[in-house]
Amino acid sequence: MNSPFISAFLPIAVALVMVGLGLSLTVQDFIAVRTHRRAVAVTMALQLVVLPALCFGLMLVLQVPSVLAAGMMLLAASPGGTISSLFSHLFGGDVALNITLTAANSVIAIVSIPLVTNLGLAYFDPDLGGGQVTLQFGKMLQVFAIVLVPVAVGMLLRRYRPSLAAALDRPVRIGSSVVLALAVLGSIFSERAELPGYIADVGPAVLVFCALNLVLGFAVPRAVRVARPQAIAASFEIGAHNATLAITIAVGVLDSSALAVPAAVYGAFMIPVAALFGRLLARTGKPTSAAVGHAG
Repeated sequence: MNSPFISAFLPIAVALVMVGLGLSLTVQDFIAVRTHRRAVAVTMALQLVVLPALCFGLMLVLQVPSVLAAGMMLLAASPGGTISSLFSHLFGGDVALNITLTAANSVIAIVSIPLVTNLGLAYFDPDLGGGQVTLQFGKMLQVFAIVLVPVAVGMLLRRYRPSLAAALDRPVRIGSSVVLALAVLGSIFSERAELPGYIADVGPAVLVFCALNLVLGFAVPRAVRVARPQAIAASFEIGAHNATLAITIAVGVLDSSALAVPAAVYGAFMIPVAALFGRLLARTGKPTSAAVGHAG
């Protein structure tokens, strides 16, 4: 995973994903947060506070090895991926809200990822890399460049070159899916010798974490009277983390392929788990239009 090719590929791969997100955004999407204030507030609280705390507790209870536990904290801090919008569309969620939440989370991640990751590294594996594997200021700037700059490029293309943005939208979405698969496969391949042990060590934690994300993401908003389409959007937003971004930060910024393993395992497990959860949602209530819904 630390080859020059991979080191160059991963930032480009994430940039492609983030440009794709930007192509679907306008400034109005950020302003639209006011329309669904309760849904946004609950989802952000889950994403920024509850999930890192939940992940930390799981690592202690399940006694996940230190470097993998730190990698799980990096994953927990990562924002939702663009695939959350696809799941939301398939299972009756508010897709516009997903896009807005993903964009807002991606911006906030510039601060939340270094904070949560540094806490995870300090607690679980302070000696990793001789104490040098931390997201210090210079590396935070790399996270900023990886996350925000490509989103801004996509938004500018949509604003000033709408025909080009429309033409690029589908290819970039397809490319983003391919990139996710390649990033996951690359991480797994790089650690193939240790993979059986890694899956045994972190696989159960990944499955439990993924399932709890999805369930809490739906149940908590519904408990505070967020409408079903927005609750479904919240569920997939916090249940479908951007594994590609987590892998890129682990390998490209922190220079540790072992830290990337939980995100790689999660990337392989998340899609079938989220699809199964979506099917369960479909069985428990009639899907509502993703475009229209009432939020508190």
